[in-house]
Amino acid sequence: MSDAREQYGDIIDRTHPDSIKHPRMPKLNRAAQFAPFAALTGYDDLIRESARYTEQQIVPDENKKEELNRKLHALLNEKPVPEAVFTVFVPDAQKSGGTYEDAVGTLVNADFLYGYLTLDTGRVLDIGDVIEIESELFSRMQI
Repeated sequence: MSDAREQYGDIIDRTHPDSIKHPRMPKLNRAAQFAPFAALTGYDDLIRESARYTEQQIVPDENKKEELNRKLHALLNEKPVPEAVFTVFVPDAQKSGGTYEDAVGTLVNADFLYGYLTLDTGRVLDIGDVIEIESELFSRMQI
């Protein structure tokens, strides 16, 4: 086969003819014609969501529950109540599992009947979601 210039030499350098009836479409509109067709609307979001990592909640054993209980009582018995870091499980709104995050604050109320802790920041924690409590108080008391 011969060179393209040789084969199409008579038309290759010509300008595109402009129609009087149909004006040229703007480049932005022309580009939209070639946008990918999304036959499965939302499929990409679904794939991204399923790939997002969540952790399973750790269920503490009896020894860990006892340790957390001792730490809570030690905090409540100290005047003034010292600041502490509560590592708490936060369930994911979209799928099973969740993430662990630290809630920092001073414990202002512990409702053992309903299982809630209230911090001075206004955050309310479910006692069952707390997996660790850290405070300078515990290093002094060796808890």
